[in-house]
Amino acid sequence: MPLWLQLTLVAVWLAIVVLTAEGINRFKAASAEVVRKVVHIGVGNIILLAWWLQIPLWLGVSASVLFSAVALLSYRISILPSIDGVGRKSLGTFFYAVSFGVLIAWFWSVQQPQYAVLGILVMTWGDGLAAIIGQRFGRHLYKLWGEQKSWEGSLTMAIVSYVVSVSVLLSVQGAIWQTWAVSLGVATIATVLEAFSNLGIDNLTAPVGSAAVAFWLNHAWLGNLTAVAVAVVAGDRPG
Repeated sequence: MPLWLQLTLVAVWLAIVVLTAEGINRFKAASAEVVRKVVHIGVGNIILLAWWLQIPLWLGVSASVLFSAVALLSYRISILPSIDGVGRKSLGTFFYAVSFGVLIAWFWSVQQPQYAVLGILVMTWGDGLAAIIGQRFGRHLYKLWGEQKSWEGSLTMAIVSYVVSVSVLLSVQGAIWQTWAVSLGVATIATVLEAFSNLGIDNLTAPVGSAAVAFWLNHAWLGNLTAVAVAVVAGDRPG
């Protein structure tokens, strides 16, 4: 697919996200936090487009660098008020953009983009829905690093992260036991990292940590099974 068509499709998706957020803001009288999470989730799903369209590594990393710079500048002069932290100082948008570049650079380069997709979607859907559920239904609160969280929000993060991980891994390796076991590890680490979210650092640690755990566990377990299979076959050969 030509580069101009890839860029056009990405631009169309971003326009849809922005228009949706604007519509919710104007006609539904939603809170600023809900609008921000709509953008958070909508923009995060662009990683699926990047995977499907086979966006080149250089383009993904370049876009990450550009938006990271804009987000950092917005921290100072509020260029992106609809997606920056609501009522608090946070570098979450900056870390959000950086995570795309880190994961695309890592997993595009080893021809395993599914792990970048997994990490970004864990952040996109897990963190996004955890914040919404936690703020609306959170009744059992706790604090870490001065940040208030709820057990309801953390449970949402765990469940959504598990579902996201299972969905991505099922699409590339099927319903083998590693898919379910790796996803449990991803859900655990993502929930822990999301809980430690001072200054929005979880927008970097949660996706990178989730992708790394999925990658290492999958390769360790699949690699061991392959080694055992090879050893069995070799042992069956007549001496």
